Amino acid sequence: MTDSSRATPQHKPRPMIDLLVSIVIPSVILMKFSGEQHLGPTQGLLVALLFPLGWGLFELVRYRKYNFIALLGLISVGLTGGIGLLKLDPQWLAIKEAAVPGIIGLAVLISTRTRYPLIRTLLYNKKVLNVELIHERLVERGLVEVFEARLLKATYFLAGTFFFSSTMNYIVAKWIVVSPAGTQAFNEELGKMTLVSYPMIAIPSMIMMMLILFYLWRTIHGLTGLKMEEIVAEHLTEKA
Repeated sequence: MTDSSRATPQHKPRPMIDLLVSIVIPSVILMKFSGEQHLGPTQGLLVALLFPLGWGLFELVRYRKYNFIALLGLISVGLTGGIGLLKLDPQWLAIKEAAVPGIIGLAVLISTRTRYPLIRTLLYNKKVLNVELIHERLVERGLVEVFEARLLKATYFLAGTFFFSSTMNYIVAKWIVVSPAGTQAFNEELGKMTLVSYPMIAIPSMIMMMLILFYLWRTIHGLTGLKMEEIVAEHLTEKA
């Protein structure tokens, strides 16, 4: 074990904590504690935004891992706070909500023209799949080009999930957030939007991601003949 691996803790997914800190607590603060009798609209917004912003920064600093999507999330939170504090038209919130996943979707598409397609970073990587064994078997069978074509198709599916999220974010923001920024009503609507976004946008997007992973597994299994335990990265099968 190297000094760097000892110094940097290994990141373990904590979905319940992520959900609590990034969605539930900020939503409760915005809806219940941003009135004049409590924190007030401005302080309520700042306190609510501190939770996802602080948690995101903690994750980045603690595990020293550059994450493009996490960085965009931090930018998104900062922009939300800016819109509220500067009392901009709510229209800008809808644009911002659509822009973040839209940018990721465009990045996924643009990356297909580079040496480093984002689908390899997000799904087809050594942390998720046994990439070396898969490539070795594809070379043996002369199916590398066929696989690359199907991986490109999966990339388009992946971009589609982000464009779906972008469209739904805009619709939900326009539907729910209608009050002027900087008011208690704006904060309450922002909290409601955050809660509604999870079942209406986040969960469907997660299901789409799982379907893409299933498509990749079916493709890899069909082209290589490898079993599930051979396809999945070794450290994941050891934990199971």
